[in-house]
Amino acid sequence: MYLQIIQQIKQMIAVERLLPNQELPPIRVLAEQLLINPNTVARAYRELEHEGWVYKKRGAGTFVSESHTTMSEEVCRKQLQERIDALLAEADHMNIDVEQLVSMLQQRALDKAKEES
Repeated sequence: MYLQIIQQIKQMIAVERLLPNQELPPIRVLAEQLLINPNTVARAYRELEHEGWVYKKRGAGTFVSESHTTMSEEVCRKQLQERIDALLAEADHMNIDVEQLVSMLQQRALDKAKEES
């Protein structure tokens, strides 16, 4: 679970939904929102800090670092590849073949485009 939190935060930083020096939700707040143990969120934040994605201000919280504001195309592709692999595995368990999955993705993209316009 903590790896999913790390991946989501990195993605949010990469697409600028989280900006440099923006405060992340407090550990307890995020844990309550996700219905998980606060230690899981704390572990994710520690790992992100260790990798330089975030920094802590004592008594003030955890903030997005300026040094990792965007991800390279290679990193973005790798993250998407991991998500695609997971989606393919899940589809396989549900007996949905690749053609059906591609069709579902295309339909969802059309639906999303309509929602946004």
